Amino acid sequence: MLTISDMFTGLIEEAGRIRRLALTSAGGELQVAARAVLDGLRVGESIAVNGVCLTVTEVERDGFRAHLSAETLRRTTFGQLHAGRLVNLERALRVSDRLGGHIVQGHVDGIGRFLERRPEGESWIFRFAFPSDLRRYLVVKGSIAVDGISLTIADVSETWFEVAIIPHTLQVTNLRELHPGEGVNLEVDVLAKYVERMVEPILARFRPKASGVTLERLKAEGYME
Repeated sequence: MLTISDMFTGLIEEAGRIRRLALTSAGGELQVAARAVLDGLRVGESIAVNGVCLTVTEVERDGFRAHLSAETLRRTTFGQLHAGRLVNLERALRVSDRLGGHIVQGHVDGIGRFLERRPEGESWIFRFAFPSDLRRYLVVKGSIAVDGISLTIADVSETWFEVAIIPHTLQVTNLRELHPGEGVNLEVDVLAKYVERMVEPILARFRPKASGVTLERLKAEGYME
């Protein structure tokens, strides 16, 4: 089945266990125990592990291996993990698949930190701290991937955001073993990045005279009707 490299949905297929994690200054090797994601998995294909797009280097009877580059270790939480930890797994999106979550690239934008969780009805509210440079991408009802899980932001402040976690999500992901203070990989919605890039020329044009930006001036310049 044809897959779309470096594209995922954020819908976790299973939570595997790290069997071995060997790290060096130049990178490392990851060995994960898994079952469901092995169906049809081939060497050279992409797989998201805790939201990080990795290339499968070996498929085993009850798991797989992947190489970790030095860049991956710098930008993700892999340097904080160890054997026995639960990790979220998702194979690359197939051409025939439905997009049930949101577009996830497996490219981590920053490392967040789990702060707390509290019950709300039959679900839970999870709160995470995030790097300040990601604030402009976070909006209520917007999408975010936390360790590869496609989630909807329920609330956001200048330093933290909250998401609602239903029992099914808690059961099938690594969130059930997450402890306050631990790091998580964050990937903001790629659509927000594209919007930012498209409006940059407009903002740059008015930035030197920000105080003079009015609805009338925007209309006169052809940016509004």
